[in-house]
Amino acid sequence: MAKSFGADSTADEVLEGIDLSGKRVLVTGVSAGLGVETSRALAARHAALVGTARDLDKARRALGAVFGKGSGELPVELVEMDLASLKSVRKAANDLLAAGRRFDAIIANAGVMACPPGKTEDGFETQFGTNHLGHFVFCNRLVSLLNPGARIVTLSSAGHQISDVSLDDPNFERTPYHPFTAYGRSKTANILYAVALDDRLKRRGIRATSVHPGGILTELGRHMTPELLEFIRTARTPSGGQPPPLRFKSVPQGSATSVWCGFVAATEAVGGRYCEDCHVAEVIDDPHSRLGVRSYALNLPHANDLWRKSEEMVGERFPLN
Repeated sequence: MAKSFGADSTADEVLEGIDLSGKRVLVTGVSAGLGVETSRALAARHAALVGTARDLDKARRALGAVFGKGSGELPVELVEMDLASLKSVRKAANDLLAAGRRFDAIIANAGVMACPPGKTEDGFETQFGTNHLGHFVFCNRLVSLLNPGARIVTLSSAGHQISDVSLDDPNFERTPYHPFTAYGRSKTANILYAVALDDRLKRRGIRATSVHPGGILTELGRHMTPELLEFIRTARTPSGGQPPPLRFKSVPQGSATSVWCGFVAATEAVGGRYCEDCHVAEVIDDPHSRLGVRSYALNLPHANDLWRKSEEMVGERFPLN
């Protein structure tokens, strides 16, 4: 009988008894939090790991603290990549393509949250440019390195419930900027990207899915000012009610759904879906609920519209069909 996992499960519990020897996995954002814990859990099951980070020294320190400074060379091959720079993203992807070594999974883990107004190196709104467009270019460029049966897991958030994407004004040039509106747009984009990517790759036996790791107190919240924390605490639904209070997870619990989708769950169950607490989430459009996925985030025509808009913004086409 298959084991059952939930909100309290950790990555180690999800991967118990699983041997990932011979599997090669790419994790973005391995300098802190979920990226470090996900890497540790996978390495403990003998996966070969490649990790990306904007600051390689920071990544080495964070990973060294987990794996032990006396353990010699880290069991993670590091690649420098700044998702807020398409030049950096393309160089990292090109270096991996040149090496030609194949992957069995990509976990698109890196991201930023609730940033003050700003732009990426390429002029995109910081959160949309980093969380979505950076991964859009990086993962799409690496599709040729994916083995049959590979999975791509993009980290989204319940924050997607705050806002759908705006295809007319993705950079807030005409819309008043709010950090959480921008975050919500970028997290919806992560789900829509997985929907469109899965549709394009499933004929090759490659599947994509998106996950909500849960509310976790990590470096992701570095921009959480007292004003923004108050915004969350006093948030009201469109009907004027207050959603249930946020329930925070530990980092090991937050990593569980990523590895469950990548290595444990049935492929057909998670492909093109949004998962939370180690299960496929229900579609819930009730604004009072913090659970589930909003229907606009799973709409394939909408996902394809975002794909075309993203190609236009980055100046690169990805005809993966």
